[in-house]
Amino acid sequence: MTDAMIRPVWLSAEACSVEEFDRVVSEGTRLADYPHAATVELGAVVYDSAHLREVMTSADATRMVKGELARALLTGPGIVVFQSAFEPSVVAPVSRVFEQMIVDEKAHGAVASDHYAPAGANDRVWNALEKLAVRDPDLFVSYYANDMLALVAEAWLGPAYQVTSQVNVVNPGGRAQSPHRDYHLGFLTDAMAERFPDHVHSLSPVLTLQGAVAHCDMPTETGPTLYLPHSHKYLPGYLAWRRPDFIEYFAHHHVQLPLRTGDAVFFSPALFHAAGNNNTADIRRMANLLQVSSAFGRAMESIDRYSMSSVIYPALRRQQKAGLDRALLSNAITACADGYPFPTNLDLDPPIGGLVPRSQSDLLNTALHENWPAERLDAALAEHRSRRLTSAP
Repeated sequence: MTDAMIRPVWLSAEACSVEEFDRVVSEGTRLADYPHAATVELGAVVYDSAHLREVMTSADATRMVKGELARALLTGPGIVVFQSAFEPSVVAPVSRVFEQMIVDEKAHGAVASDHYAPAGANDRVWNALEKLAVRDPDLFVSYYANDMLALVAEAWLGPAYQVTSQVNVVNPGGRAQSPHRDYHLGFLTDAMAERFPDHVHSLSPVLTLQGAVAHCDMPTETGPTLYLPHSHKYLPGYLAWRRPDFIEYFAHHHVQLPLRTGDAVFFSPALFHAAGNNNTADIRRMANLLQVSSAFGRAMESIDRYSMSSVIYPALRRQQKAGLDRALLSNAITACADGYPFPTNLDLDPPIGGLVPRSQSDLLNTALHENWPAERLDAALAEHRSRRLTSAP
């Protein structure tokens, strides 16, 4: 039998080796491997969004860029940065809405918890995706029509991905998080994670894309996220990040990338990372944290995408009438609606005329293309929801 056939199926925290980890993360990042990139900065592959928009003039060119991004995230450093991915003119009003959400939730006594920092240390808004859609549908469409978000999400996850969003504000004096990996296995205890075979440890990271959009300028002193490029390639990493020797290694070897308003960073959820110390006296460091899930995975947050689809549809029609490109409108629809038709009730929702029933995203795109009145879409969404309910006795 070959070594591959007899390798251990079960990983253990006890067997994690910081020496082996060092060998993995010591691999460098070569700019020559990423011909569409502007530069490599501290091991991360950095792209100029304006240049990518100029390059992607055909389906073949876009596919080539997606392939490059996928390589960077999978076998490269595991982290890519898009300079000027979002226009500051769109980010600024969304930031004001986020700030008002924080004020309103505090007024109602809410203290948002944090996975890797003390509750209340930072200001956080959970399910900011749905909350933004409800508060300002036009802003939602303008923001999530973004082509760089759609580009990297499709490059890593393919179509019908699911966007979730959490606003995080690290206040002046805010302390750094502990280094960690993220969803899915990153949220489990070591004992639970050890129960999953090693191929699941390999699979989990490809079901999610982590990201953050800078909603303010983030010089190093504000504590932008700390990263350890290439650390996602250490297979037992989900069992290693709590170990003191790995925490110490991270403390000595991490990098920190300053960002400007509208820049966006995306990385494998298996990359060791942590929010940094905000050492300023007056800058509230705000980021919109994006967790984008595969159509075949499970998102972290429950979201009422039926209500969101209904709420943003008039805004989609307005922006279509104003001349917003149809591809950008489709990006906003993907961020809002469920693009995968399962699970469903196949007694009531059979795949007539094909292999799958219609998805929410199909309905919304059809409605926009055919210029349905809002009442017709609402009725179609209600019918779609009812067909997915169980009819079991």
